[in-house]
Amino acid sequence: MNFIEKYNNSKNIRFKSFEKTLEICLKRSLKNIVETGTARGKTKFFFFKKYNWKDGMSTPMFAEYVKHVNGVLHTCDISPKNIENARQFTKEFKDYIKFYTKDSLVFLRELNESIDLLYLDSLDGHDPIAASEHQLKEAKIAIAKLHSKSLILLDDKGSKTNLSINFLLNNNFKIIHETNYQVLLSR
Repeated sequence: MNFIEKYNNSKNIRFKSFEKTLEICLKRSLKNIVETGTARGKTKFFFFKKYNWKDGMSTPMFAEYVKHVNGVLHTCDISPKNIENARQFTKEFKDYIKFYTKDSLVFLRELNESIDLLYLDSLDGHDPIAASEHQLKEAKIAIAKLHSKSLILLDDKGSKTNLSINFLLNNNFKIIHETNYQVLLSR
């Protein structure tokens, strides 16, 4: 997984968490990643788009990982602009990504696949109450699609994770890695 180092940017404050998550995915042979909240990048000077390292850049990292293991990334965002930006950043991995422009709750309900890695990062955490309630709803919908080796990575610890962590802990998940920004759980 040498590719991961190119995402090790000083502004990518979530890098170590993503690196650990993908290392565990590789050890467990996990290939089906589901992401709510697409990495959106930044637009500069009207047309020029570039990585937004503070965003974490999950979509390109996950896309490159699934190409490496011949898997698939399902990424969902309610914003067509965010989806389009993510498409631009991941063109070289397009055969390994399925994009969905939907509310994440609808997307998760309609998804008819087992989930190996679930990354919950939809709804900005500026309103911790709404963001926490939303992430909890996502976890409740997705839990039936997870298996014994599945991983769940929760973003924005302390703003979005306030309800979902307890729900997952009460449903036999354990915290296996934690940073200031993210929490990784497994059964």
